[in-house]
Amino acid sequence: MWIQRTLRLPPARRGFHLITPEITKAVPELASIQIGWMNVFIQHTSASLTINENADPDVRVDFETAMNHAVPESLAYIHTIEGPDDMPAHVKASMMGASLMIPIGAGHLQLGTWQGIYLCEHRDRAGGRSVVITINGEPLP
Repeated sequence: MWIQRTLRLPPARRGFHLITPEITKAVPELASIQIGWMNVFIQHTSASLTINENADPDVRVDFETAMNHAVPESLAYIHTIEGPDDMPAHVKASMMGASLMIPIGAGHLQLGTWQGIYLCEHRDRAGGRSVVITINGEPLP
């Protein structure tokens, strides 16, 4: 069985935003999958996706701090036509990645207890973001 949806996320401030509930809500058929995979792909070059700790909100702040330290806006970037946050956003997105593969079992994402799916917004004033969610799996008996 194949299922595919495009989810439009509203604009988000720069930072790391837990989107697991939005992802699962967009594909209610998930509950009918015995075993399979979910791919989540972001259709943008200045935002990314990751899976990490979903319990303590301080993790999101620390992620932003660490990424800004690793990829500062103060470097002598050549691509600056869209502002000083644009090229660093592209670098961060390439470092973190555009897609995730998550196993499905018994109608649920097989995320760990403290894991969640994050939209990593690397721009100061980005618009909404689109993610394509694709599921392939065997239906429950």
